[in-house]
Amino acid sequence: MKAAAYWITGTLLCGVLGICIATTHGVVPLAAHGADGQQAAAAAEEYLGDGTEAESIDTVAKIERTDAEWRAVLTPEQYRILREKGTERAGTGALLHNKEEGVYRCAGCDLPLFLSDGRFDSGCGWPSFFVPLEGAHITETRDTSHDMVRTEITCSRCGGHLGHVFTDGPEPTGLRYCVNSLSIEFEKGAQKPKRPDGETAQR
Repeated sequence: MKAAAYWITGTLLCGVLGICIATTHGVVPLAAHGADGQQAAAAAEEYLGDGTEAESIDTVAKIERTDAEWRAVLTPEQYRILREKGTERAGTGALLHNKEEGVYRCAGCDLPLFLSDGRFDSGCGWPSFFVPLEGAHITETRDTSHDMVRTEITCSRCGGHLGHVFTDGPEPTGLRYCVNSLSIEFEKGAQKPKRPDGETAQR
């Protein structure tokens, strides 16, 4: 009887947690999609497919600042999200409904992260992209905070928290990079930015 009671309680608890997660983030997977945290980057590189090998994250020059230096260059809300892994309230981001063509850069270090043609309307309340500009510009890490298992995405140059990536996005990658507006800045214009090695990024 005790075993049955535990099973029923556990089932009900999982159901409640599942509803809460779905309500908060839209469609959310029960587990992070990448065991090594880099499957999304691989899918992005396959989509970008310029005939070259994927760029190593090690080639992105790292930026390191002290806590005081970050506080001096970021607004309090940017600091909370980029450096303390916070989240802006759904539906409130300044870039949520941006439809202009251009480049989305890291608000902490200016590294180009996404292009407007890699964006889609996911309805989740945060800017969403199905592919990054360069897979190497995004670092993925297993995130088990808030009693969930997700894949966190951070800027490969400065380590700033961007959001999370999920496997419920559109084709051809099937990915949804869910990004805080305060983590990125928009540069209007359809020009393709330069890669860290000086070459023009390919699409």
